[in-house]
Amino acid sequence: MSETVERHEFGAEVGRLLDLVVHALYSEREIFLRELVANAADAVDRRRFEALTNEALTLPAEAKLTITPDKAARTLTISDAGIGMGKTELAQHLGTIARSGTRAFAQSLADAPAAEKPSLIGQFGVGFYSAFMVAERVEVTSRRAGTDEAWLWASEGKGDYTLAPAERADAGTDIVLHMKSDAEEFLEPARLSNIIRKWADHIAIPIFVVTEGKEEAANAGTALWQKPKSEVSEESYTEFYRHLGHVFDKPWATLHWRAEGALDFSALLFIPGMKPFQPVEEERKSSVRLHVRRMFITDEAELLPPFLRFVHGVVDTEDLPLNVSREMLQATPVLARIRRAVTNRVLSELKTRAKDAESYTGFWENFGTVLKEGVWEPGEHQKDVAALLRFRSSTVEGWTSLADYVSRMKEGQEAIHILVGDDAAALAKSPQLEGYRARGIEVLLLSEQIDAFWPERLGSFEEKPIRSITQGAAKLEPAEGEAAPDVSALLERLKTALAEHVSGVRATDRLVESAAVLAAGEYGPDLAMQRLLRRAGRGFAGGLPVLEVNPRHALIRKLAEGSFDDAALAEQAGLIFDLARLQDGDAPRDPAEFAKRVAAALAG
Repeated sequence: MSETVERHEFGAEVGRLLDLVVHALYSEREIFLRELVANAADAVDRRRFEALTNEALTLPAEAKLTITPDKAARTLTISDAGIGMGKTELAQHLGTIARSGTRAFAQSLADAPAAEKPSLIGQFGVGFYSAFMVAERVEVTSRRAGTDEAWLWASEGKGDYTLAPAERADAGTDIVLHMKSDAEEFLEPARLSNIIRKWADHIAIPIFVVTEGKEEAANAGTALWQKPKSEVSEESYTEFYRHLGHVFDKPWATLHWRAEGALDFSALLFIPGMKPFQPVEEERKSSVRLHVRRMFITDEAELLPPFLRFVHGVVDTEDLPLNVSREMLQATPVLARIRRAVTNRVLSELKTRAKDAESYTGFWENFGTVLKEGVWEPGEHQKDVAALLRFRSSTVEGWTSLADYVSRMKEGQEAIHILVGDDAAALAKSPQLEGYRARGIEVLLLSEQIDAFWPERLGSFEEKPIRSITQGAAKLEPAEGEAAPDVSALLERLKTALAEHVSGVRATDRLVESAAVLAAGEYGPDLAMQRLLRRAGRGFAGGLPVLEVNPRHALIRKLAEGSFDDAALAEQAGLIFDLARLQDGDAPRDPAEFAKRVAAALAG
C-alpha cells in the first residue's frame, strides 16, 4: 500500500494560512464541528440535487450524519452519505486552501430553476481546516457517488498531505480527527450534542451522536421559520419561543414572514408576554439569531436596534455575504437592508397592536422604558417610535399617547407640556401643575430616568414643541378673579437674601395653593435633569434656579406687607427656598437646620 501513496504539496502558503485558521480565524474551538457538519450537510444536498437527473446517485432512504467519538483511540469521526469526492476532487478541494467545492457547485447552478437549487452553506473553502484547531491529524475517506473507487486524504496540517486508495462500502465521506491532548472534551457525547443543538439544531438532515454504542438524535431538524404560517400551530410557535428564550410565558406577538425580491430572508420573531427575569434594560444589544441556510451563525449581528432588544427570534437568509470566519460579519449593504426591513416590520406590528389599548398597556408596562430609547437615539425611526410612546397625564386616567394629547390641546395652546420627576403619583400632586390644572391645560407626567433626556432630542411631535413646565417662566394667561398684589419690593429683598442659591426671584401665575416653587432657566437643563446630574456628581450649564412666588398666597402677602428686618426676612426666605426644594424632590440644603426652623415656626 505504501508504494501507491502519493505525496503532494498544498496549493497555497500553507504554513501561514493554516496557522491563521487554527489561531486567528475562529474565536471558539467548538466551531470546527459546525464547519464539518455544514460541509457534510452540503454534500448530502448536492447528492439529492444531482439525483434529480441521475437515478444512480439516489440517496439512501435514511440519509443522515453520524458523529462517533472514541475516547480510547482519541478519535472523532463524522460520517455522511453525501455526494463524496474522488481523487481529483480531494486534491482540488482539500489540497487547495480557500477553494470551495460548494461555491464552485453553486456557480454551476446559476441557470437552474430556483425551486430546484439546493441550499448550500459552504462558501469560502476554509471551514474544513478548522479541524486542525482540535486535531493533530485529519483523515478523509471518500467515495464519489456513482463510482466504485474510494480515496484516503490525510494530513497533519504542516504543509503537505497524502492521497492513497482506500475502501468504503457506500458513497459518502468519513472524516476522522485524531484529537489533540487538550481537545478531549470534544470526545464527550454530551458536549458534542450541545454543540450541535447550538449551531446546527435546524439543519434538515438528521444528525446523530453515538453514545455508548447507540445513535442518539442531536438536532431538531425542523426550521419552523421556513414553513408557511398556515402549517404552524400556535402550540408550535409557543414551544419554539420557550425553547429559544428559555422562558415559560406565551409570546405577546408572533411575527412570521418571508421576504422575497430584492431581499430574500425568512424571519420568525417574538415579543414576550412578560418581562424576563434578567432586566432587559441592562444589556443594550439585540440577540435575534442570524442563520444562513438554517445554520446558526451568531446572535450578535444586532439585527434590531437596541430599543427593540426585547424581541427574540430568528432571521435566516441565503443572500448575506459573510467573511471567512462566519462569526464576524461584514458591514455589507445587504445586512443593512435586512436590519432596516426587520426593524420596520416590528415597528409596523407595534403600531397595529397599539390600536388595542388594553393589550398594548401590558406590553408598554413591560417594555416601554426600553422603547423610549428609540426617541433618545436620533435616526430614521425616531418619529415612528414617538407615536408608540404612552404617558400618564394630569387630566386623564390610564395611559395616553402624544397624538391623543395633541387632539385634546386647548385652542391657542402652542406646546406639549411635560413634567419630569421620579414618581408619577408624586408628580400628579406637584405644585408645578397648579396653574395648568386651574386653566384646564393638560400636562404629561414622565417618571423614568430616560425621560430627562429624550424630550430635548425629539424636540417636537406633529409640529408641536415639547416643553418642560419647570423650564423658564410659565406662559399662562392670567387667571380670572382677584388681581395679584404688587410684591416687587419683596422680590428684590428675597433675591438679595438668597443670592447664593438662586439666579432670580419672580412672581408667577403657575401657583394657586402653594407659596413658592423652583424653576429652571429658559435655556439649559430643566429641574429633573439638574437633579439627575447632581446625583451623578456632574456639573451642568444653566446656572442657579429661579424662585417663583405666588403673590396671592397668604405667606407671601404677609412678608410683603409686614415689617421684617433683613435677618428675619433672610430666615423666612431660606425656609421658603428649602420648602420649594422639598416639593421638587430635593433635600433641604441643611436638613438638621431646616428641622430646627420648622420646629421654631410651629412653636412661634
